[in-house]
Amino acid sequence: MFADGTFSDNVLFITGAGTGIGRAFANRAAELGATVVLAGRRETILKTAANEIVSKGGRALPCPLDIRQPEAVQQAIDGVVDQLGSIDILINNAAGNFIARAEDISPNGWNTVIDIVLNGTAYCTLAAGRHMLRQRRGKVLSISASYAWNGGPGTAHSAAAKAGVIALSQSLAVEWGSSNVQVNCLCPGFVDTEQSQTALWPTEECRFRAKSPMIPE
Repeated sequence: MFADGTFSDNVLFITGAGTGIGRAFANRAAELGATVVLAGRRETILKTAANEIVSKGGRALPCPLDIRQPEAVQQAIDGVVDQLGSIDILINNAAGNFIARAEDISPNGWNTVIDIVLNGTAYCTLAAGRHMLRQRRGKVLSISASYAWNGGPGTAHSAAAKAGVIALSQSLAVEWGSSNVQVNCLCPGFVDTEQSQTALWPTEECRFRAKSPMIPE
């Protein structure tokens, strides 16, 4: 039974919450007493994750959403506030990535990653932030990656997007801090999930290079 209470009366909105670390965030937040809104594109997976939390005594709502669509993001955020009264914490976890040499990345591939990682994070942050500013309280946590600072072979598109997320977060932290809205980034490092295995290190060689990105080919 979930009963810790650390986040009681808090509403958390988590993107990319159906799988991987997003789902882990949602489960842990619910254990600590939060009501969690699980946002993502795959409704079936979101419902499964939400039902798992509810079955253990937690509070969770699935929220099918493509964060690349700003109008849909605004509608989803507004709907959560109307239904639950507030959004107290936003975790920008949704991401898209694939390994490719920079010269081989198509405009469509580049734009897809930028749209999810940078634009989607911005849409969610600004939509939730407007409510947080009116509330005079709130927290935004965006997931970054080490190659946003150091670079990494095969990740030029994602590194650029993640670096943008860091710059966005730093700017908003200054703008919004006086209104008691805190904005931070978290760099979790090497996280071995089913999605990362498929997209980033499908072979042992790729896995080794992901852990040691500065080793030349």
